Amino acid sequence: MFSIGIGPSSSHTVGPMRAALAFAEHLEGTAALERVVSVTIDLYGSLGATGRGHGTDRAVVLGLLGERPELIDPDAVAGLLDEIRRSGELRVLGRHAVGFDLDGDVRLIGRTSLPAHPNGMVFTARDAAGDVVAERTSYSVGGGFVRDHPLDASEPVVGTGAGLPHGFRSAQELLDHCRSTGLGVADLVRRNEESLRSGNDVDSGLLDIFAAMAACVDHGLVTDGTLPGGLGVRRRAPRLHRELLSEEGNTAADVLHAMDWVSLFALAVNEENAAGGRVVTAPTNGAAGIVPAVLHFYRRFVRGADDAGTVRFLLAAGGIGIILKETGSISGAEVGCQGEVGSASAMAAAGLAEVLGGTPEQVENAAEIAVEHHLGLTCDPVGGLVQIPCIERNAVGATTAIHAARTAMRGDGSHVVSLDTAIATMRQTGAHMRSEYKETSLGGLALTVIGRPTVGVNVPEC
Repeated sequence: MFSIGIGPSSSHTVGPMRAALAFAEHLEGTAALERVVSVTIDLYGSLGATGRGHGTDRAVVLGLLGERPELIDPDAVAGLLDEIRRSGELRVLGRHAVGFDLDGDVRLIGRTSLPAHPNGMVFTARDAAGDVVAERTSYSVGGGFVRDHPLDASEPVVGTGAGLPHGFRSAQELLDHCRSTGLGVADLVRRNEESLRSGNDVDSGLLDIFAAMAACVDHGLVTDGTLPGGLGVRRRAPRLHRELLSEEGNTAADVLHAMDWVSLFALAVNEENAAGGRVVTAPTNGAAGIVPAVLHFYRRFVRGADDAGTVRFLLAAGGIGIILKETGSISGAEVGCQGEVGSASAMAAAGLAEVLGGTPEQVENAAEIAVEHHLGLTCDPVGGLVQIPCIERNAVGATTAIHAARTAMRGDGSHVVSLDTAIATMRQTGAHMRSEYKETSLGGLALTVIGRPTVGVNVPEC
């Protein structure tokens, strides 16, 4: 559920880059690449509607070049694209040149969605005669995960059962395993992870994830300026950081001082994400600031916080993320922002409850509270950019996660609405939500702020 990539979107940047890379590798693997003289990419639905602001048009080109979201240097992106624009050629996987027009060969078809998923894309390669050499339809289903046509909704996106000692797909199954084994949520998820890799690898891998989160926060705290895209959104994290540092030692009377730091951590991450920087998908990029912000709250303000607790936090958060991904949705294009910020807030709440000593029932309750109180949240990015309302929304989602965890810890874990019920309600709410409010920039703030639908509007690029 945690992967390192670049902003501004996991479903619109990371997923499409991976899909394009997979198509390029397919061409090479079938020995068809040498016959290819042109490649076109059609982006449908939400990918087409907000593709420019979310960087989808750039991401698919980078994937064809052979770039990977976890390895690409964000500072190198502009130069790679400038070279294609200058030469009129794209070197597939860095070696086979085809003619390519950045503006004409990536087509944004925002008012039409493919039947299987709103984040659909079609890659087509042709030979010198204009005949189709290969064609592939792929879907970016949230969190950077990609599935190809035909889309099987029953196919697990993340490992949940087969071959695992305590496989689970629902919160009830997770609780049943915890009760039968006597294990906590983090311990049970660890058992599953250790069936796939060594315990040392589990620890080092999760601490590497935290290190990437921390690096993102640190960079966001010191990077001033205006975010790209044309909305004129200024970075606020550096100024807020300076203010909070100046207040250190004089905050005894301010009982909510810690919450200002939580908001700061979330703002720092999502400003980095909006600028196309390196972030950790947790579980998406649009909601990437929530888990790091709450984890930094734990590290800074909870007595006894250490690396072992950090690992437990991420294990519990990841376990809840699996349930959300498999039985709910983490895609704003599919269910609105309740699926992105709501899911991230639930994961963070579960992680915090775990390291505060919560029982499995309290951890599940914390996640449920966070999901329940994000139900109905729309995804309406202004100008198709992951800036307004996304950046502030992460700060609010992070503080909600802390409230959810603390509320759950004050109870005994018993509650009327289960996490599974809240997730099912999320899916139902998303199904009833109009498409204007599901990452199309056709409604909500995206319309009232700009004053007109933003589909097809060429927002200035970074």
